[in-house]
Amino acid sequence: MAYQVLLFYKYVTIEDPETVKDWVKARATELSLSGRVLVAEEGINGTLAGSVENTNVFAKELLTDARFADIQVKTSMSEFDPFPKLSVKVRTEIVGTRFPKEKVDPRKRTAPHLPPEELRAWYEQQKDFVVVDMRNDYEFRSGHFKNSINPELENSRDLPEALRKLEPLKDKTVLTVCTGGVRCEKMSAFLLSEGFTDVYQLDNGIHGYMEKYPGEDFLGTLYTFDKRLTMDFGGNREIVGTCHHCEAKTEQYVNCANNFCHLHFLACASCKEEGGTYCSDICKARVKESAHV
Repeated sequence: MAYQVLLFYKYVTIEDPETVKDWVKARATELSLSGRVLVAEEGINGTLAGSVENTNVFAKELLTDARFADIQVKTSMSEFDPFPKLSVKVRTEIVGTRFPKEKVDPRKRTAPHLPPEELRAWYEQQKDFVVVDMRNDYEFRSGHFKNSINPELENSRDLPEALRKLEPLKDKTVLTVCTGGVRCEKMSAFLLSEGFTDVYQLDNGIHGYMEKYPGEDFLGTLYTFDKRLTMDFGGNREIVGTCHHCEAKTEQYVNCANNFCHLHFLACASCKEEGGTYCSDICKARVKESAHV
């Protein structure tokens, strides 16, 4: 069976997040969908997988809610169920930035959305602009836009600490990018609140761009938060990921076998170990030491 994966979000006031959560959970269960959905007073953010027929039914029903009618649901395919289960929860945020709401609220202010077609034109015209990748550092490593800046974030909430690195861009044309767009709503709004003067966000995120222009401008593969780990949309693409240990070209992720570390990193086939791959000799030694205690 082929699985279709839905990716969707919207920042919109939801006065009854528990009610929305209950509907999403009940309907997704009835349709045998797996995945993760977060609902908050500030909006909804989710990714769900199932049969093409059932995911289409869910997407159609979601859009009948006036609050979500203009959501652009992105789709991709998987040869297997990419999620272990269904999880639908109410949270205080749909992206965990912890930015003060009085300073950053995408429902009130966020950067203009730049269509993929416009970004393609920017590249073709060699426009003077800077792409700032707002994903986590490990996501950046397997794929990213050419000439983009990596703030080396461990989490979205780390952006304030990365401002020093981005400070020289305050008067430049800045385009923020992330997987599907939900993180950039807040990240671009944060840059505006910090005095950046010309900020855009890529409409529908990297996912939307790769759908329209596979193999163009985005180098490598797109990291996904599911069992697929990475995906691409075809085209002539370059492998840009390198092994954490030997720097050979690779797009394969592993978690450090030391459960107290669990670093997510790229490892080539030659450097993977049958009993578990470690990010460093220190982690490997610590596990062996604990086994003999």
